Amino acid sequence: MRMAAVFLVAFVVVGCSASPSVIQPEPERNPVHSHPVFVVNHGWHAGLIVSASDVNQAVPELQSRFGNAAFYEIGWGDKGFYQAQDITIGLTLQALFWSEGAVLHVVAMDAMPERYFAGEPLLSTCLSDNELAALRAFIASSFAKDASGHVVALGPGIYGNSEFYEGVGRYYLLNTCNNWTAKALRSAGSDIHPTFKLT
Repeated sequence: MRMAAVFLVAFVVVGCSASPSVIQPEPERNPVHSHPVFVVNHGWHAGLIVSASDVNQAVPELQSRFGNAAFYEIGWGDKGFYQAQDITIGLTLQALFWSEGAVLHVVAMDAMPERYFAGEPLLSTCLSDNELAALRAFIASSFAKDASGHVVALGPGIYGNSEFYEGVGRYYLLNTCNNWTAKALRSAGSDIHPTFKLT
């Protein structure tokens, strides 16, 4: 029983510290919450939607790839599972227990999120300048870089005008795509605890 408790605590600690890490926003006086962000619910997966111009400041290669998009939907997940055309039990188990790495899925959107994802559950909030800066830093830290400091494109994404990129971190049971979205929201100043946000 004691060993099980030690294992559980260790597992939770690893889950809390898994990359990429939350970036705390700097405190600010009289913040004005004027920067919209959205979360779209795809069922078992949630996507973060941010103004493309805001993300381009931190990851300029995205503007080179997508031009003058209005928004990006960004998701993080297991390298094998997320890019697979056919989902199998083997891929699912590999993602949960011995992932080979992570990827980011970026979708460029020219329409407002409410129109682009019409009919899908969508939540929104607005961030202050410092909250947006922390979120932007978190997103940038989620992209793996090559020896020259550039993000690594892996090929076309799943739908729309999209691309996969090499990601930072490793997917597993307590570090899922939804944990990543929760960590992004935590970086943006939301009162959310990412560790057990598995779905």
